[in-house]
Amino acid sequence: MAGIFRCADAVFPLGERTYLMGILNLTPDSFSDGGLYTTRDAAIGRALEMQSQGADLIDVGAVSTRPGSVPADEAEELRRLSFLAELCAALSVPVSVDTYNPGTAEYALRCGAKVINDVSGRFNPAMAALVRDSGCGYIVMHSPTANAGEDGSYPDGVLPHVEDFFSRMRETLTGAGIPEENLCFDPGFGFGKNTGDNLALLQGLDRLKKDGVCLMSALSRKRFVRELGASPMDDCDAATAAGCVISVQKGADFLRVHDVKNCARAARFADAVYRS
Repeated sequence: MAGIFRCADAVFPLGERTYLMGILNLTPDSFSDGGLYTTRDAAIGRALEMQSQGADLIDVGAVSTRPGSVPADEAEELRRLSFLAELCAALSVPVSVDTYNPGTAEYALRCGAKVINDVSGRFNPAMAALVRDSGCGYIVMHSPTANAGEDGSYPDGVLPHVEDFFSRMRETLTGAGIPEENLCFDPGFGFGKNTGDNLALLQGLDRLKKDGVCLMSALSRKRFVRELGASPMDDCDAATAAGCVISVQKGADFLRVHDVKNCARAARFADAVYRS
């Protein structure tokens, strides 16, 4: 059963090809491109560029999740998203907003966003009700701060831990009235996981892919990709593309990336090999 990922009136059939989610950070301090797209014109221009390069979805973030960053409050998050309605209207592909705040998510959906990308790793009844009532897509990421052992480790291994988290959240969210086709799961590469943990997740990504349920791989420019590829921060897109090809081979439906142009080419090649 291939299934679909439904995002309000936008539908992504699963299994036919790999989809690209282009990253648009509106933050001044994101680890890769913080400060580059904080203005309206720069952000919309970059979104249109990624769309032209092959992005199927644009993921807009207004709060940095880099290690050690200080989260912006909801008022600042909304301020950074003040031109979101214009951005959504300028694009022909759907927009996702990266937030764990129900208030921000409600605003984003009113502006035309079709997906909420929640990195909290927690079940929030208010967020679940908003997703259920709006019919938007909902990306659920594993966050170790919410789900690892008390010491931040994975005594039984990271892969079974994340697999169990996906299973529990899938049951909880469908029990809250959210259709399974509106869910997408993200193993949370780089979020409180060491290089060994991240490598184990990538090697076992196929174990996390369940029939009919969307799976996203978001490893773009993460520290473990740079370490394994012996790449500096400013030149790790080749290593990221290699990770994207492996993700496709392991069953990922979406790739969340900074370098849309080259990752789209890598995904098309991987699709020809693994999905033909």
